[in-house]
Amino acid sequence: MDSPEISRLSRLSAILIQIQTKRLVTATELAEKFQVSKRTIYRDLKALEDAGVPIFTEEGKGYSLMEGYKLPPVMFSEKEANALILAEQLVLKNKDASFIKDYSQAIDKVKAILRYAEKDKAEILSQRTQYNEIKDLERNSTNLSDIQYALTNHLVLNIDYQNKEEQVSQRQIEPFALLSSENWYLIAYCRLRKEFRFFRLDRIQKLDLSNEKFEAHNMTLQEFFDKNQ
Repeated sequence: MDSPEISRLSRLSAILIQIQTKRLVTATELAEKFQVSKRTIYRDLKALEDAGVPIFTEEGKGYSLMEGYKLPPVMFSEKEANALILAEQLVLKNKDASFIKDYSQAIDKVKAILRYAEKDKAEILSQRTQYNEIKDLERNSTNLSDIQYALTNHLVLNIDYQNKEEQVSQRQIEPFALLSSENWYLIAYCRLRKEFRFFRLDRIQKLDLSNEKFEAHNMTLQEFFDKNQ
């Protein structure tokens, strides 16, 4: 998977960590670490400076942060953390081992600052999200964030769902897992049909997040597939 935006974001974060943890770092050192050109590193450093990071250049020596400057602790909302966990699944499809390693380390840092309850939810989402990439395919869904939230908090979703015959029905569903191939799919227990069903996200016409909790379905995604082969 070629994902230059995610790749650069990961690299910028890692560069900032490198500068913060060392007194002095050179462009050559950074270029070798991230396997990019020094010109790319110069552009990255300029982007960080433009974002307000006080980077000092010591001519002929390297770069450092202003003495006493520390990045403030970063706090993520649950939905922001969920978005990063989802991005992790996309990154894991990348064939560049060094990129996967760098991003995985960055995600570990994100998980480390989450509160205990959110760590548990992040772990659920990691285990129950599966992504198989098909390139150049447009996806049409605006409900992913709410579905992630419902999945990790065991909340019932009320949806208007259009089937392949374009018939719309109202459903109450208990979200279990997310998959992606040619489209995004939600595996959920459908109270109307009284069984687990696959729901294409682009066929959900309306979605309401209820306050009703359901009892967690205590099985792994692999156990679900084994049971429903």
